[in-house]
Amino acid sequence: MSLVTLGCARNEVDSEELAARLEAGGWTLSDTAGAAVVVVNTCGFIQAAKQESIDELLSAGSGGAKVVAAGCLAQRYGSELADALPEAQVLSFDDYGDIAARLDAVLAGQRWPAHAPGDRRRLLPISPAERRAAAGGRPPGHATVQPDLPPGVAPASGPRVMRRRLDGGVVAPLKIASGCDRRCTFCAIPAFRGAFVSRAPGDLVAEAAWLAAQGVRELFLVSENSTSYGKDLGDLRLLEAVLPQLAGVPGIERVRVSYLQPAELRPGLVEVMSSTPGVAPYFDLSFQHASGRVLRAMRRFGDRERFCVLLDQVRQACPEAGVRSNFIVGFPGETEGDVAELHRFLCDARLDAIGIFGYSDEDGTEAASLPGHLPAEEIARRVEDLADLAEELMAQRAAERAGEVVEVLIEEPLGEGRYGGRAAHQAPEADGTTEVLASGRVTAGDMIKAVVTGADGADLVAEAVGTPGVPGAAPVRPARGARAH
Repeated sequence: MSLVTLGCARNEVDSEELAARLEAGGWTLSDTAGAAVVVVNTCGFIQAAKQESIDELLSAGSGGAKVVAAGCLAQRYGSELADALPEAQVLSFDDYGDIAARLDAVLAGQRWPAHAPGDRRRLLPISPAERRAAAGGRPPGHATVQPDLPPGVAPASGPRVMRRRLDGGVVAPLKIASGCDRRCTFCAIPAFRGAFVSRAPGDLVAEAAWLAAQGVRELFLVSENSTSYGKDLGDLRLLEAVLPQLAGVPGIERVRVSYLQPAELRPGLVEVMSSTPGVAPYFDLSFQHASGRVLRAMRRFGDRERFCVLLDQVRQACPEAGVRSNFIVGFPGETEGDVAELHRFLCDARLDAIGIFGYSDEDGTEAASLPGHLPAEEIARRVEDLADLAEELMAQRAAERAGEVVEVLIEEPLGEGRYGGRAAHQAPEADGTTEVLASGRVTAGDMIKAVVTGADGADLVAEAVGTPGVPGAAPVRPARGARAH
């Protein structure tokens, strides 16, 4: 069988759990070509992602394979998707625990009944404190310690992790929580991902150690809302305690946190993220807009002035901190004045990475019924104007880092003494890369200290301060727990 993953890093974790469960159930992973069954872990976030998922489902069955739809699109639409695409079997998150048996049935020609779509928030109590003892199923990506995995899926001793790596790189996502309790008017994710549920700290540390044993050097902590971590475990400051534990796992060089809500970013968390060795001073802040009027319509916190104060607090704690954010343009009722306010914020904020997205209605969201919808062509115009501005501002911010000493986690050789990697302000697949010029022996997983000498857009060029294996060079830290060169 073959497993195709679409969407975000959270889906990648879910796919690796599915892969481990399937192998434990006797299935063998292979390339899509020639596979008897193809499982597509779909994305259901926005219209473009949904269309990509449907196209992949149709393509997967073109060679005669049986097709199974899993993931967010399948969970969100259930029987509706099954009726629209009779070529595919549709599974819900609740099927993941028995995924091998489900595929056995599919291969035998059985038609598994698709679930009726519903709001998964109703599976758990409203009060976060009551969720640990409640029924409602374990969210995808939360199955950690298992006693009976086959060899190669987990270490020979210690906790056995229900995860099989599908990507052999030195960076891996680690899911710390699932679901969301916020009620943003434009977002459908809480309805199909469910209420917010944290993973236990011990499970996170055990999985981090397992990932380190697989060659991972950077942990990319993912969730729908990382700043809420621990609230259902009785401790809103739990992330502040867990980050140093994860950074201290032998073999782990860097821990990066994603998906931070500005309304929940506490001074203590800023301090820990800014000062803890091994934790990247990287702030992935979900601003979404800068006009207070639009943000209130989105049912979100803040405005331009408050966001600038928050950024000042971050940079006072760590001047070189990296900051990224996404913004929605063309929300119902957005005026030219609101766009001007966002324009002004972007110019003032000095963000390292900026994502600009045009608003589109999502099924079941409050925003879809709001007055003041803008024509599609006007939304496209605003997106283009702000995206052009964002590109210019990101290039300016990268150029400002000239002369700065950065620590770059090397991911691949580029040839002729050049190596590709990422500095602390650059997250996987989103925020640019750093090309390091270095002599001597350098391998993936090494942490190289380098001076920034130039920039190309959001990408940096840097020269190593010292290179492993070069006599007399300044010491550069090889991956902890790995053999020094």
